[in-house]
Amino acid sequence: MHPSESVKYGVISIQKIWKHGIAHTWGTWLYAQLEEHTTFDLRVMSSSSTLGLTMATRLQARRLDGIDHNPWVECTKMASEYDAVNLGQGFPDFPPPDFALQAFQLALSSDFMLNQYTKAFGYPPLTKILASFFGKLLGQEIDPLKNVLVTVGAYGALFTAFQALVDEGDEVIIIEPFFDCYEPMTLMAGGHPVFVTLKPSPTQDGELDSASNWQLDPTELASKFTSRTKALILNTPNNPVGKVFSKAELELVANLCQQHDVICITDEVYQWLVYDGYQHTSIASLPGMWERTLTIGSAGKSFSATGWKVGWVLGPDSLVKHLRTVHQNSIYHCPTQGQAAVAQSFQHEQLHYGQPSSYFVQFPQAMQRCRDHMIRSLQSVGLKPVIPQGSYFFIADISDFKKKMPDLPGDEDEPYDRRFVKWMIKNKGLAAIPASIFYSRPHQKHFDHYIRFCFVKDESTLQAMDEKLQKWKEELRP
Repeated sequence: MHPSESVKYGVISIQKIWKHGIAHTWGTWLYAQLEEHTTFDLRVMSSSSTLGLTMATRLQARRLDGIDHNPWVECTKMASEYDAVNLGQGFPDFPPPDFALQAFQLALSSDFMLNQYTKAFGYPPLTKILASFFGKLLGQEIDPLKNVLVTVGAYGALFTAFQALVDEGDEVIIIEPFFDCYEPMTLMAGGHPVFVTLKPSPTQDGELDSASNWQLDPTELASKFTSRTKALILNTPNNPVGKVFSKAELELVANLCQQHDVICITDEVYQWLVYDGYQHTSIASLPGMWERTLTIGSAGKSFSATGWKVGWVLGPDSLVKHLRTVHQNSIYHCPTQGQAAVAQSFQHEQLHYGQPSSYFVQFPQAMQRCRDHMIRSLQSVGLKPVIPQGSYFFIADISDFKKKMPDLPGDEDEPYDRRFVKWMIKNKGLAAIPASIFYSRPHQKHFDHYIRFCFVKDESTLQAMDEKLQKWKEELRP
């Protein structure tokens, strides 16, 4: 039997192939075919006499359609290949505070039972301190057993919330630019994303834009609510713009959610990272909102330990109980020692909260200095940062570059910011993230003149950035 006939009929007797002494040739050919035809599904079926191969036309579930490509992978790979200074990815390249590291070391070395399972929905000392700590901030009596769920990072909290609450055909309002997992998580749950865009206000010539100028249009936002709207996802402080939603803006969102009986999923992982005297307000603290809000937080962002992957969601039992159902039927349990370390870290912060000795006071002060350093440095080569009110990030306007060199290499339909980032990595040794990936596809072309930088970086990284920018600046001189 010729190999091509084998594929045609779908099932091949390995015994016959072996009998004719062509096993090695067949194996080489088969690998080539599988490499070329990615839709082939190799399945081994065994019996007492034969092994068979079957071919299927489809492998992946349909919920993965259209969400498999990830620009982050490409940018990160290029940054490594060209030894660029990585200012794109959102992680600190410096250690967590000493008290957090000591808490983790203690969790590893003290009670040997911390190597075992704990309660499925959260290590009791952690759920207790989260209930106490955030209960005061939200003005609620939070029950650690009913109103708190510990998850594998805030990412896990988001995924669990979408899976638990969004059904086929439900609409989810997403404010863009948005953290890029919101849209695929909506789609994977069977929901339909509905986008409303933050719009920047005009600035004076020579004046830097600010995230505070990026506003929701109240009429447009109201028009997005329909009888099919199930949830709205809010991110404050926002990634990537760094906008901190004002109380008035939150009240607008809250009133619409209550009017249309809509759940609010609020991603507040950067709540401690707020600058220039701005204040973070949790929408769940507003009248009538606790009952319909899931508030998501992150130990990774709170204590500069993103690899610990400890997150949580707070909310009424009427909502959280459904997340527990997803949780217990998926991951079931989060690593115990990381939870113990986070519990101890929050106990430390509770003792120092609001004082100069608090990490939640010291850390944003330090990061504001890093932010200001990076903003000044990037301006030296013609980039125009949008000053953030909070978060790890800001975006920078590259409109002037788009005018001067509009024909950068890349695919014809590739947004300009993606081509610019690749050019900058290759030619200037600096890596950022194209801001268009934080927009829905129809709106990407309107915001392809921004790129995102992460300024939560060590002094040595900022110095390396300055060296690259100094060289770039010299190249710009006539």
